[in-house]
Amino acid sequence: MATGQLFSRSTQALFYNYKQLPIQRMLDFDFLCGRETPSVAGIVNPGSEGFQKLFFGQEEIAVPVHSSVKEACKAHPTADVFINFASFRSAFASSMEALKQPTIRVVAIIAEGVPEGDAKKLIAYARTNNKVIIGPATVGGIQAGAFKIGDTAGTLENIIESKLYRPGSVGFVSKSGGMSNELYRIISRTTDGIYEGIAIGGDVYPGSTLSDHVLRYQNIPQIKMVVVLGELGGRDEYSLVEALKQGKVTKPVVAWVSGTCARLFKSEVQFGHAGAKSGADIESAQSKNKALEDAGALVPTSFEGLEPLIKETYEKLVEDGEIGPVYEFTPPPIPEDLNVAIKSGKVRAPTHIISTICDDRGDEATYAGVKMSTLIESESSIADVISLLWFKRSLPRYCTKFIEMCIMLCADHGPCVSGAHNTIVTARAGKDLVSSLVSGLLTIGPRFGGAIDDAARYLKDAYDRHLTPYEFVEGMKKKGIRVPGIGHRIKSADNRDKRVELLQSYGRTYFPSVKYLDYALQVEKYTLTKANNLVLNVDGAIGSLFLDLLVSSAMFTQQEIDEIVQIGYLNGLFVLARTIGLIGHTFDQKRLKQPLYRHPWEDVLYTK
Repeated sequence: MATGQLFSRSTQALFYNYKQLPIQRMLDFDFLCGRETPSVAGIVNPGSEGFQKLFFGQEEIAVPVHSSVKEACKAHPTADVFINFASFRSAFASSMEALKQPTIRVVAIIAEGVPEGDAKKLIAYARTNNKVIIGPATVGGIQAGAFKIGDTAGTLENIIESKLYRPGSVGFVSKSGGMSNELYRIISRTTDGIYEGIAIGGDVYPGSTLSDHVLRYQNIPQIKMVVVLGELGGRDEYSLVEALKQGKVTKPVVAWVSGTCARLFKSEVQFGHAGAKSGADIESAQSKNKALEDAGALVPTSFEGLEPLIKETYEKLVEDGEIGPVYEFTPPPIPEDLNVAIKSGKVRAPTHIISTICDDRGDEATYAGVKMSTLIESESSIADVISLLWFKRSLPRYCTKFIEMCIMLCADHGPCVSGAHNTIVTARAGKDLVSSLVSGLLTIGPRFGGAIDDAARYLKDAYDRHLTPYEFVEGMKKKGIRVPGIGHRIKSADNRDKRVELLQSYGRTYFPSVKYLDYALQVEKYTLTKANNLVLNVDGAIGSLFLDLLVSSAMFTQQEIDEIVQIGYLNGLFVLARTIGLIGHTFDQKRLKQPLYRHPWEDVLYTK
């Protein structure tokens, strides 16, 4: 392992299994240290995607959430630390997946009780591939003034009291996370503070050892002395003994192994950690302390003597000119959270909306980062605006022209269709424009205008699964589902829908590929053998061609295409287009001053 420094002020991490408090503590530490960028690049929460809102000082930030380790690593290639808050049951799989990512260099496993067999496999893989594991059963680690893992060093008050917001000259390593907090305070009282501190974890098989980190500290020029806190049980400390004997560590090492009280008990004692178990004499605290002292470490006679010994060692280094004065500054105050600050009036309130498509701050609004003036000056069309606000990117002209065609062809289809009829009735009842419009829009669904998404969804599924038209149609029939995008009340094989013909012609002329349209027409060919009116309708034409647009433009990933179809983007085209016609019908009725509509009796079948 050896090498040198693990972290820096630019280190960024991926956080597995969202935990609000430790992430916020990391971000607060970043702000305290004066970091320019947050140390948490992204969150991995299996099954979830989106953003989590957190604070970076007074600024609220949106931290991306990814559903898998691989996706997170791909999205954040500079994040090389993986902080794993998974339970002991799932820590192995997620940690191994992280270790296998080329961008990940350090993995911190917080869970306690990871099966020993799993721990051994992780350790073997990490050592073979030159990766570093901190833990399992660890609170993490810290580089003062630069980066910290999760809950390392505890509260902000303890961090400030321990002067961890700026680097000192001491390298510290311990098995215990809780005792690390205590030692940080002791070291800050007796020296210029910590440079780096690591809690390797209390399980029997830690991913990295005390000596691994001490040897690293030997290679870090800013570290002038080392403090080690071990504990009874196991033989980890003896690797440090050997390193000292072999002269691999030349910096002063102040060490203490806790657990000397174990000899007061008549039987074997299990202390807090899984590895802290009094067994053979060689694993006792007394034997380890003696071996460390014999190897050249500075070892006090008791824990109470540790603090003065650290002070004495530090002062000698200062006297010898090895350590100079450290730059002191007052760290910025961290704003209190709402539940703490509400009584004192110091409040920071979270936002309630996240927006990624439009920003109206500044001199002029932007659509997906494009200024309105740019759109006007470039003579962009309404379809260009749709491509920015709906798809968050500028689509090629043949794509935006297709969108314009869909809007024009679907704007209206006469006063007799259900949406227009409802709008007309509402307008004649004296209602306002919005009420009349909404009454028509509410009729849009699977039976009226809302079949575009379903047509795209079912056609895509059938094509991607290589179903023949026969298998697709008959499979839908067995499920009791009408094939969306097929069939018309008026149009037939002998009376084609001109809108469908126009869309087909445009797609074949300008699209790089029309494989979904071709498949839809193969389905139509089969359905026409059943009935003359089972033709490809405008919903099916738009749905299939839009799939071709998304795929052949090469501007969308497969996941994005699936999401676009699932969310309802394609039905959105019909809603947008038909809104134009419904508004027209509203104005038409009001301009004509039409009276309240009453349906005629003769058009109703009265029956019991």
